[in-house]
Amino acid sequence: MSASRLSAAIERRWYGTHAPRLLVPLAALYGLIVAARRLAYRRGWRVAQRVERPVLVVGNISVGGSGKTPLTLAVVARARALGLRPGVVSRGYGGRAEHYPLDVRCDTSPAEGGDEPVLIAQRAGVPVVVDPDRVAAARFLIAEHGVDLVIADDGLQHYQLARDAEIAVRDARRGYGNGWLLPAGPLREPKARLACVDLECIQGAGRDFWLESGMARSLADGRVATLDTFRGTTVHAVAGIGEPDRFFDMLEAAGIDVIRHAAPDHHRYKAADLDFGDDRAVLMTEKDAVKCAVFANRALWAVPAVTRLSPDCTNEIDALLRRITPMQEHE
Repeated sequence: MSASRLSAAIERRWYGTHAPRLLVPLAALYGLIVAARRLAYRRGWRVAQRVERPVLVVGNISVGGSGKTPLTLAVVARARALGLRPGVVSRGYGGRAEHYPLDVRCDTSPAEGGDEPVLIAQRAGVPVVVDPDRVAAARFLIAEHGVDLVIADDGLQHYQLARDAEIAVRDARRGYGNGWLLPAGPLREPKARLACVDLECIQGAGRDFWLESGMARSLADGRVATLDTFRGTTVHAVAGIGEPDRFFDMLEAAGIDVIRHAAPDHHRYKAADLDFGDDRAVLMTEKDAVKCAVFANRALWAVPAVTRLSPDCTNEIDALLRRITPMQEHE
């Protein structure tokens, strides 16, 4: 079985109604480890480290596919609208640099910085630093870039970095699946953990925030086109994200006939992965596109996801940002 099929089979069980019985004892053991680790920080046996600027964590308690990075981009935009100078830290999952902390630029290789940090650097126009040690990343970000707000993309479970506020992200369609912890279900922490976060934002049509397709961009020459350009045609659609069906469904809703090619999250593409033996257009997510630019051709197009916040969600995020940052920053 291929990696993508195995991943899909596991997720079907996670987001079904029952947990695999053989994995329930392992989930119970995992739960004990999670509880012990959290208790160690609450009791002071392990000490979370503070940095010199406020820290806001945007994360989730489930594995993949919730819309965390798109919401991080929206939070960055709201912070800038309030007059703040935000920067982003990340573990840099999927990348491996020779030295850390790594200052991620628009042209940083995803093999070094990770696909999501490179995407954030390209889209947000703010400093992005990756390091498996997020405390080191945050301190470097503050010292080198003079930011007044550190936004951690993911890291809800990285308790070593003290935080001033937390936003948890949930996908309305998938929810929290069967409700079991890993590996029997998709949860990194029990749902009771949500009682500790400052804000839970639900992603989906008519909810706190949702994703819309932007203009498709050619990887070869930067041309842009609306999705109407592909309406009524058959295309190959490539998605190596937490929930690839969301991307495929979005294209089909635009009247495009889609041949679906799902890959594991954070998949490292080779040119052969995108050679389908015909001349049809290949549409992919922006997260995939940052890894495919090195072998771009005229068939490859990136389709960005544009984040839309509801008025209530906008107000709640703004209020949270005002609460954790010095008031003079908003004048």
